[in-house]
This record gives sequence, C-alpha cells and structure tokens, in this order.
Amino acid sequence: MIIGSHVSFEKGEFLGAVEEALGYGANTFMFYTGAPSNSYRKELNLASLSDAKKLMQENNINLENIICHAPYIINLANNDSNKYDFSINFLKKEIKRCEELGVKYIVLHPGSFVHLTKEEGIENIINALNLVISRDDKCMILLETMAGKGSELGRNIEEIKSIIDGVELKDKIGVCVDTCHINDAGYDVSKFDEYLNEFDLKIGIDKIKCLHINDSKNLVGTHKDRHENIGLGTIGFDTLLSVLYNAKLKDVPKILETPYIGNTDDDKKRLYPPYKFEIEMIRKKEFNPNLLEDIRSFYK
Repeated sequence: MIIGSHVSFEKGEFLGAVEEALGYGANTFMFYTGAPSNSYRKELNLASLSDAKKLMQENNINLENIICHAPYIINLANNDSNKYDFSINFLKKEIKRCEELGVKYIVLHPGSFVHLTKEEGIENIINALNLVISRDDKCMILLETMAGKGSELGRNIEEIKSIIDGVELKDKIGVCVDTCHINDAGYDVSKFDEYLNEFDLKIGIDKIKCLHINDSKNLVGTHKDRHENIGLGTIGFDTLLSVLYNAKLKDVPKILETPYIGNTDDDKKRLYPPYKFEIEMIRKKEFNPNLLEDIRSFYK
C-alpha cells in the first residue's frame, strides 16, 4: 500500500519532510510549500534535495507518489478580479515550486462561488484552470472532492465533471477523493464501490490520482467538513479499510489528514501527530481501541 500523511515543510526543506514521513512508517507524504493560509513563501532549499531523494530511494519512496497541497487562499471561483488574478498567479507559482522539487501532483480545492451562481463559479474555475495549465507542465492539478460547506464547489461527481469537461488540456487534470468530504457531501462511504462505479461512468476512474483518508465527525450529508481520527468517526474503521484496500485504487497514494491529538495535561497543551499509529492500524488491518492513549504515551 502507498500510504502516508501530511508532513511539515519547514524552511522550504524537502529532507525534513522525508524524515518525518519515515518516522510514521509511511512510504509517501503530502506537504504545503508554505503556510496554507497566506502567500508568504521561503525560497526552496534545493541544496539538500539530492540527499532527500537518496533517502527516499533507500526507503522505497517513489517521488512520483508525493503530493503537494495548494494553499486554501486560492479561490478560482472568486468574482473579485484582484483576488481572482492573485489566485491564478499564485497557483502558477506553486506549480513551479512543485516542478523544481520534481513533485508530480498538486491538490487544489476547486473554489467557492461567493456572490455568484454555482454555474458562474464553475465557469470561473474553468477559465482560471485554462489560464494556469500549460502544455509543458509536468505537475498535474488534482481537484479535491469537497464537503459542500457554504458555497464550496466540487461537492459531487457532477460538479467535478463539469470542471474537467471545460479544461482544454485534460491530461493535466485529475481528482483527489477525500473520504470525509464525500461522506459529508452525502455519499455513503460504506457503498464506496457504487461511488467508484458512478465516478468511472461520468469521469473515469483513471482520473483518481490521490485519496485523502479521513474519518468524519459528521453524519452523511451534513456538509460540515470536520475530520476525525481513523476509526473514531461516523465512517468507521472497517469501512475506511475497505476503501484503503480497494483493488481498483491499489496504486493510488493514500494520505491521512486526521486531527492531531491533544495532551490531557492542560499545562503543556501539546498536540501530537497520530499518523504513526493510524498507519500501523491500517497495515495490520486491526483497530486499536487505545489509539488516543497510546499516542499520548508515546510522545510524552
């Protein structure tokens, strides 16, 4: 299984991201090239890139399975011309940074149609993607399936299809399916094969290049987008396991974005990454009922 999690990317340095992923027992990972909520970016530290790639090779991590995530501040559906132009230009810069690192995929939230109709928002996204995507690009944009919170677009297969249909260079666009998001959008993840069949019929299953594996704090169709740790939410461990081990998506990278675990010691107020333990559960195919306690004990 190709499985990993979100990792940090401090100082624009790739080697630290690889080391963190290995500490979780992962063979892939996802990162932001800078803070997801602002446009400040440090120069990439390319000096240690060869060391990072060597470490990846030694540990059977394929660079082609590494995922970047575009920042949340990019909104290609925006009706404000200044923010729209900013989003287009900033996404172009993020793609360039990915290509400098040799990263093949960047996940993008499609956008929100603030003060517009859904159709106008989708048209804005299509126009923006056609301005961003170049025939020479080596990095593919992956539209993420969204929960449909507020005016989010990409909440169902039809909306994702509408966007892809309008993109001129279709070989440069793919999809990232998020289990929490499709649950919150109204799809029953326990019937994931039905979801895949519909996706294959309308878009093509070959377009799925990444999976975000998250449990959900919400019931199906609540449109809230609140991630939960694996096996502790409404989707459940066995259902997520069936997604993870679905033969149709065997070679697709699976990325955990589950919440950090708070320390019970209020004086320290530390948060601990759960990924080492969640990946271990997934590989063993066995739910750990002491997950939270084990995480806290390990990091104390």
